Amino acid sequence: MKIFESMEVAGSSLTAHRLWMDTISSNLANINTTRTLDGGPYKRRVPVFAEMLDKTIGGYEDIGGVRVIGIAEDQGAPRMTYQPDHPDADENGYVAYPNVNLVREMTDMLVASRAYEANLSVVTTGRDLWNSALEVMRG
Repeated sequence: MKIFESMEVAGSSLTAHRLWMDTISSNLANINTTRTLDGGPYKRRVPVFAEMLDKTIGGYEDIGGVRVIGIAEDQGAPRMTYQPDHPDADENGYVAYPNVNLVREMTDMLVASRAYEANLSVVTTGRDLWNSALEVMRG
């Protein structure tokens, strides 16, 4: 039934956007982390999305869902800041800070949260339509 298909697609998007928001939160939490277990500053992380495809007899059919296939590290250069008194300063007095940009992360958070809310609205509307259909059948 089409109601359930649209709810399934919206559900996959809810999962993906929730992970995106969690990733952004991690980036913001580590915006000043200059030393990690791997050495060097924290690297911005970004989820990698892909279409969900449904295998049919004739090949693959796009059902419109989304899935996360991984979390990638942004390979951009770190922000270099002159702070000769910082314990992680190099021989020239510069500290390598994460390649996390506050404005970009906040913009991404706004986009992700609005997409999450829109998909939640699809699920809620689908539930309400299904409940209305059940009421009509009852009576």
